[in-house]
Amino acid sequence: MTTISPYGTWRSPISARDIAAGGHPVQGGCWVGDQPWWCEGRPEEGGRYVVANAGGDVLPGPWNARSRVHEYGGGAWAVTADRALVFVEFSDQRLYRLDDGGSIPVPLTPAGRGFRFGDISIRGSEVIAVREIHADGAVTRDIVAVQLDGTGAVDSTASFDSTAAVEDPGIRSLASGSHFLAFPRFSPDGARLAWIGWEHPQMPWDGTELRVTELESGRVETLAGSVTESVLQPEWIDDATLSIVSDRSGWWNLYSVTVHGEVATLHREDADFGGPLWQLGNRFYDPLDDGRILAVRTLGADGLVIVDPVDGTARTVDLPLTGIRLGARNGSRVLLTGGSSALCGGLRMLDLDDGTLTDVRRDVDSMPDAAYVPIAEARTFHGARDVHSFVYPPRNDDYDAPAGEKPPYIAVVHGGPTGHSSGGYSPIYSYFTSRGIGIIDVNYGGSSGYGREYRNRLRGQWGVVDVEDVIAAVRGIADAGLADAARVAIRGGSAGGFTVLAALTRSAVFAAGASYYGVSDLATLAAETHDFESRYTDGLVGPLPEASALYTERSPITHVNDLTTPVLLLQGLDDEIVPPAQSELFRDALAAKGLPHAYLAYEGESHGFRRAETIIDATESELSFYGQVLGFDPPDVPRLTLS
Repeated sequence: MTTISPYGTWRSPISARDIAAGGHPVQGGCWVGDQPWWCEGRPEEGGRYVVANAGGDVLPGPWNARSRVHEYGGGAWAVTADRALVFVEFSDQRLYRLDDGGSIPVPLTPAGRGFRFGDISIRGSEVIAVREIHADGAVTRDIVAVQLDGTGAVDSTASFDSTAAVEDPGIRSLASGSHFLAFPRFSPDGARLAWIGWEHPQMPWDGTELRVTELESGRVETLAGSVTESVLQPEWIDDATLSIVSDRSGWWNLYSVTVHGEVATLHREDADFGGPLWQLGNRFYDPLDDGRILAVRTLGADGLVIVDPVDGTARTVDLPLTGIRLGARNGSRVLLTGGSSALCGGLRMLDLDDGTLTDVRRDVDSMPDAAYVPIAEARTFHGARDVHSFVYPPRNDDYDAPAGEKPPYIAVVHGGPTGHSSGGYSPIYSYFTSRGIGIIDVNYGGSSGYGREYRNRLRGQWGVVDVEDVIAAVRGIADAGLADAARVAIRGGSAGGFTVLAALTRSAVFAAGASYYGVSDLATLAAETHDFESRYTDGLVGPLPEASALYTERSPITHVNDLTTPVLLLQGLDDEIVPPAQSELFRDALAAKGLPHAYLAYEGESHGFRRAETIIDATESELSFYGQVLGFDPPDVPRLTLS
């Protein structure tokens, strides 16, 4: 028997504490012999990242396997042939080795030198890694080989000059010459090292180059790519040929390239076989032993295909997943992470021989009953331009709303802004939808997963196209009778937080907004953010100082006097990507204007909340905020005080 109660007031079995305590997002896996190992986040352990296997934790507390290269990290651990774990420790960014059965890691790199490491792999007696050096106010990068025996941990230089050709004992620099580097790959004969490089102001989804270093001579050749072509993930086919992903056609497709720079198509279609390189170590495809290629194919949602370069076909592997990331392969068994709106994310093993998909480690301890989990519906809204989205309607089989009432909705704006939503399961979304609040997750212009032209909609138009597209999607669901147009909120984090604040200050569509570590002042962001994104706004807005007037015009803080709706600001105080000053500036403007608002600042949190207590407080506070503004009284959550 169902209970009649207004949207937003439904009681739900999904609590914020359940989300924090039961969640341990898996970051990827590798094979150690026949055993999968993986890395997972632990909100209940202060947000540390733990390497584990079916037998339990491999990396004991308080060690934390997390890289800060580019601040977003990636590729923070690998395992040697004798089962020693090599990892980047978050607190000092040094490389460590933890021997099989050991409990005390051994440092492999020196302390106090400003070194960071990522994209690591094992090659014989060495660790191959991208090294990022912070010294004398400058940031440089190279690809290095670090001895596994620990000789690189000794600091033999009294004064370190990051621009000089200084070799540390136990650490060899193998390649440099680009400001950013990724995907180090040795040729089968060991004579050449392939890698991807790019320079400011490009981002890796704008333009990169495939470069090959001849290790004996040190000569570097550029084989493919440009400032308008994004090349990703080189893999050696033989000693003279590589496979790559390139978007030269307008879509990230598969190609081969020889060491003489001769490029040939391996597979071409209007779908993406690559993605934005926010984190190092991503794998978009895997060359199989028989010459075929296992790849993730993205057009809105993800799918897995096996490409035959000989006949040009791509056979779909039938999987119940809409979001997929490839992991390591062991014969016919492939590790991958992903899920769908009906299946939580996690690490899974796919057997290519028989098609079976087996759970290895799920992101959550248990899924809520299906009666409380909405199925995402892909919707495209047609207007001045197409806008793609996923709609999660309210779902709680214990309740119905009064006749004639339409539900409140939250428009979700992903980060990036080159991020992408694939319609997967989200505990946070179910937290809201099971209480009678719908979600529309918008892949606005600038999102990945729809080709380069769709990504490029945002070039020079950040704060315009993204806002217009989110508004178009919201109006679309309201016109379809799915949502109460007067009770739509908007939420987003990072770049999505910028769009939240821009939409609130430039339109009257939204009744409220929640900005997680969002940008309020573009010029200040460009001056203060970290190196990886320090020139990102050149493409999104325009180069400085020429476009300084445009930076002012697009900044939400400029238009705060036009704001009439309440705002919730949430910020990590250790955030180096969007510093706290961005939220604090907007908070002060809200206070001066006398608008209802709340500013929640969290010690020990950076860009993305990882601690259980933070997740609980932020989630409950956001629900209380929506209730106060949208006109419902959510049960069982503390009331947030609005200033």
